[in-house]
Amino acid sequence: MSTNTLLIELGTEELPPKSLKKLATAFYEQITEQLNAAELSFDDAKWFASPRRLAVQVAGLVDKQEDKTVEKRGPAVNVAFDADGNATKAAEGWARSNGITVDQAERLTTDKGEWLLHVASQPGKPVQELIPAMVNQAVSKLPIPKPMRWGSSRIQFIRPVHTITMMYGSEVIPGDVLGVSSSNQLLGHRFHHQGLVTLDSADNYLSALESAYVIADFDARRDVISSQILAAASDMDAEALLDDDLLDEVTAINEWPTVLIGTFDEEFLQVPAEPLIYSMKDHQKYFPVQDKDGNLINKFIFVTNIESKQPQEIVKGNEKVIRPRLADAEFFFKTDKKVSLESRLESLANVLFQKQLGTLKDKSERIAALSRAVAEKVQANGDEAFRAGLLSKTDLMTEMVLEFPEVQGTMGKYYARHDGEAKGVAQALEDQYRPKFAGDTLPEGVTGCCVAIADKVDSLVGIFGINQPPKGDKDPFALRRAAIGLIRIIIEKQLTLDIQELIEDSIAAYGDKLVNENTAADVIDFIMGRFRAYYQEQGIGVDVIQSVLAKKPTSPLDFEQRIKAVSHFKTLPQAAALAAANKRVGNILAKFDGELYPAFKAELASESQEQALASEFDALNGQLTTLFADKDYQQALTLLSGLREPVDAFFDNVMVMADDEAIKVNRLTLLSQIRASFFNIADISLLQ
Repeated sequence: MSTNTLLIELGTEELPPKSLKKLATAFYEQITEQLNAAELSFDDAKWFASPRRLAVQVAGLVDKQEDKTVEKRGPAVNVAFDADGNATKAAEGWARSNGITVDQAERLTTDKGEWLLHVASQPGKPVQELIPAMVNQAVSKLPIPKPMRWGSSRIQFIRPVHTITMMYGSEVIPGDVLGVSSSNQLLGHRFHHQGLVTLDSADNYLSALESAYVIADFDARRDVISSQILAAASDMDAEALLDDDLLDEVTAINEWPTVLIGTFDEEFLQVPAEPLIYSMKDHQKYFPVQDKDGNLINKFIFVTNIESKQPQEIVKGNEKVIRPRLADAEFFFKTDKKVSLESRLESLANVLFQKQLGTLKDKSERIAALSRAVAEKVQANGDEAFRAGLLSKTDLMTEMVLEFPEVQGTMGKYYARHDGEAKGVAQALEDQYRPKFAGDTLPEGVTGCCVAIADKVDSLVGIFGINQPPKGDKDPFALRRAAIGLIRIIIEKQLTLDIQELIEDSIAAYGDKLVNENTAADVIDFIMGRFRAYYQEQGIGVDVIQSVLAKKPTSPLDFEQRIKAVSHFKTLPQAAALAAANKRVGNILAKFDGELYPAFKAELASESQEQALASEFDALNGQLTTLFADKDYQQALTLLSGLREPVDAFFDNVMVMADDEAIKVNRLTLLSQIRASFFNIADISLLQ
């Protein structure tokens, strides 16, 4: 059995750039999965993608499947033959299906009986016979949301297909895919190469295309673009604002990338950098440039798919295109500054937040009131927080944000500064949306924290209050992100806040708009569910998280302190034994349906081990009370870990469920009090 290289390529019209990488990896996964399922071994496989192609190259692929010996069991002998020894219809039917007669069948004898058996040799199929069906199946399973048809054909794909190449070594594998017959002809660069490229071997795929001005390797092409951009920026003694998503998109647009530098008028730098950057990146796919101090400069770097003999003409064309975009941003900025944010408050009454929950003006007023309440709880400036909350949504009514929604909040900050608002108020208008995504920065100032918390709580309470919580992967109001953001701000900014109190304040602000009687409990449960994800990302064990969740502490900072304490406790040598003991006590108490004593009665303690445990626990009680009050959970658990030996001795030598009812209840009371001390922090019986 020999091996060779397999190449599969679909040559198409320009594929959607934002979908290219996803399509290419999905195609690769489908092909390799099918090769594995067909038991065709190979050494390596790699995907390739450019604007006009999806390809998979498989190195060291065997030329055929292994031959197999297949055993096909038939009916049991006592069913295959009648009393006279003649074959039954069941036996004859089975034999015909295998292309033999009943007399030719072998016998299979086991402990459970005897069956007819046919042993057949199944020759392995060659690669050439298997690949076309695999490619067709792979194509049919690509993630294409909107397939299209072209010409008079009823065949559908994401874009019209011009070439199909399936080659094994130097041989073309015959077959049709999407109505196109396989050949060794490839599409070269649309402008730099006239006609098709003839491929002599699957091994020469990359070099053949490179001679036709195509870098088919997506990652290699991305590296070329990135290095050229960095070099261009370095030549200007500046820094390019590289963005992974934009870099992927530009890589998906260009087959033979060339990096050039353009310039725009310095007057546009009077506009805040954010809308200029957004316009360059999102609208034009340009890379903005900043100086070493982080200030935007009037240069931009762009990638073209043409290696021109007159690059200055391409630069001029792109400079001509970017000017009206930046001019729009300049116009919006100048126009917006003529109207203060405060004067835009009334216009928010014309925009719905949610039809059952009112307008954006209603939401702004609720946020303002809740922001003040939050500020007072953390000893911040309540008036400043109220003002920031009231103005929090006003920039949504500006021309700039209507044109560039991504700069909401940021433009509010600039306009608030222009209006003469307090520095904390202006910064809070930008901070209110943070964190926007996992790993994003948190609000800078305490006022921003107050508004961000108020905004997130208002959304959570409102949407749960009208019985529209997230379902499955549908979360139109981004409540999961809001809950995680709420947790992060409170914990990482060390704010002593109770979510239960915030929710109750928010519910009161909504008045009679909420119809869910269980709003508070539902929101708490939802936020508690986010704690697990938050801590798992930090590598905290699920058992540690569950042990704290059992207590359901509604102060995120308190939750954090308990997590740290239990994590530390779990590293102690006594932890496993005490966790098991707590679980045992919990099981014993669950079966006891009587009443415990208010306190342990020393006079009923008859066993020395019982007396020793009670004495040691009593000695700790004073310290534990102080530690619990100070929320020093780690030190409390460290002290409690010292009970391991007396607890072990108690269980080894003392009969808990004594015949004497008073003694039994007394012992259960002692165990219950010890367990309660642990449970005051977490349910350590859940630790594994």
